[in-house]
Amino acid sequence: MQCPITVCVYVKPLPMPQLTVAPIARYFQVKRDFMALLREHPDIDRHARYGDIKKRLDSDPRYKAVESSTAREDWFREHVKLLKDERKREKERDREKRDREKHEGKDRDKSRDKDRDRERGEKKDKERERDRDKDKEKEKEKEKKEVEPEENGEGSEPWPSDAEVSLFQDEVGPNSEDEREKEQKDKERQLRVEASLREREKEVQRTLATHLRDRDKEREQHKHDEAVQHFNALLADLVRNSELAWREAKRQLRKDHRWELAELLDREEKEKFFNEHIEQLSKKKKEKFRELLDETEGVSLTSSWKEIKKAIKEDPRYTKFSSSDRKCEREFKEYIKDKLVGTKTDFRELLQETKLIGHKTLKLVQENENHMHEIEEILKKDKRYLVLDYMPEERTKLIMTYLEDLDKRGPPPPPTASEPTRRPAK
Repeated sequence: MQCPITVCVYVKPLPMPQLTVAPIARYFQVKRDFMALLREHPDIDRHARYGDIKKRLDSDPRYKAVESSTAREDWFREHVKLLKDERKREKERDREKRDREKHEGKDRDKSRDKDRDRERGEKKDKERERDRDKDKEKEKEKEKKEVEPEENGEGSEPWPSDAEVSLFQDEVGPNSEDEREKEQKDKERQLRVEASLREREKEVQRTLATHLRDRDKEREQHKHDEAVQHFNALLADLVRNSELAWREAKRQLRKDHRWELAELLDREEKEKFFNEHIEQLSKKKKEKFRELLDETEGVSLTSSWKEIKKAIKEDPRYTKFSSSDRKCEREFKEYIKDKLVGTKTDFRELLQETKLIGHKTLKLVQENENHMHEIEEILKKDKRYLVLDYMPEERTKLIMTYLEDLDKRGPPPPPTASEPTRRPAK
């Protein structure tokens, strides 16, 4: 039986690579110097922007020591955030102090209790100050420990933590020209995007402002239209006398609650709408009065106002038109005048309809007076001729004027002359 043979192989361990911490220490030293530069600069506060400040810092060696522009901007934002946090704490302290002072001034009888509260608050402030001082000292000691080598008797450098190494690699990154150029292009592209977004935001704000102005105008116009409707309804209900003056009507309208609904209208607008309302009332009453005259028997072009007044004085349309007899008589005369104009127009139409009358009729009448009598005999058969019996001279003058017009115009054009498109093609 053979015994198993065990073979032992010695493997010499490979030497561990020596990772120096000098770059990491230099990184944190550069960061501290850059942060000190930010604290020393008078123009940097919590409202500062990196784009405005970097041109003022680029001449400082502490700024140039930071090779990565991304790291500079990140550290700048970190510094601004610290300033904002510090300002926030100061506001809280000021607010607490104002609250204490406010409570101190309310009641003088409780001054002792307020003194105790003030002492207690001051004591708490001192304790907070001591705590902050301790925290600052701890942070300073921590930073020193991160950079300074530990005293272990051999003078070896401290081994950095994994978080510090990762932070160093992320922030420092490659230093090649390609990477820097790419980083610069990314930065420029980001700036263009931000500028485009800002411009778009301004455009949206301008458009929104225009819409808001239009909406306000529409709202004001709607309110104005409502006020006009209320005022017109008020006029329709209270003002029914067309002879009423604006000053008298205004006293009556003010007593109604709807007067306040029309407060958007100024005095000129209200008076204008009142005058338009009075004009409409007068127009309606005038139409009713003329309807009455049309319906009244015996009204002709030769009628007198005294005769017609007796026939219509009991009709309500007469009494509603006006209480003034002179105004009624004046309107009657206007009615007769308009009726005469209409009668003359009807007589001219009669002359145009008469086939015996043409462009040669004037010469025939001048040569033979009996031809005029023949024309009049034909016209007598129509009522439009007989209506003017009370003014034969005026009627004859109208006939002669019409004949002269026909003579001047000459023979009428052929049918195709007025419509050349309908002529037959040759």
